[in-house]
Amino acid sequence: MANGILVPVVDFSGMAEDEFNDWYDLEHIPERLGVPGFLGCERWIGADDPKISVATYDLETTDVLESPAYNAIGNHARGGANLSVWSKRVTARIKMLMRFEGELIGPAGGAVPKDAPALLINAMGVAPEHEREFNDWYDTEHIPALGAVPGTLCARRYRGTGAAAQRYLAIYHLASAEIPKSTAWKAAANTPWTERMRPHFRNHFRIVSQRYRRSAP
Repeated sequence: MANGILVPVVDFSGMAEDEFNDWYDLEHIPERLGVPGFLGCERWIGADDPKISVATYDLETTDVLESPAYNAIGNHARGGANLSVWSKRVTARIKMLMRFEGELIGPAGGAVPKDAPALLINAMGVAPEHEREFNDWYDTEHIPALGAVPGTLCARRYRGTGAAAQRYLAIYHLASAEIPKSTAWKAAANTPWTERMRPHFRNHFRIVSQRYRRSAP
């Protein structure tokens, strides 16, 4: 079971799209899926900016990110000393927008669907004195409300275990990248309790992306 997640969000506008995708598809992902504890990976491309890459790696737990097997292929968050020549060339030309690693926290909003067309990630910290109410709001109102919006296929929350500025991450698998623009979504996302919590968010990062599909050769 996937109790952990790793989500890197990358701006690759500084290099050719085909080289970035070849590196990700042919080297980067296969290396990681060869590490015990990495259970799967899905790739996504920004709905508004096709030079933004999002990847969601399912992990048994985030402990795998400290394992010798992961360090052997070049742990980016720990300096990347063992990166391949290709990885060093690519990582020198991309910009990491966010790298979140964390553990699943409840409640989980349905099973993760296969081949969901779109994804919304919403990451943030929260002022410490409001963290308890923040979690109450997310678990009792926000996730259930957004999970019930037509077109939301799955809604889940994670608590960070790494050094990211965002302590919490919510992931929504969607039937379309247009779902967050819908009237139903806006109504669910803008309640009085939500408005009361917003001033306490810190380092808010939100992006809607579409499923990546590799072009035929």
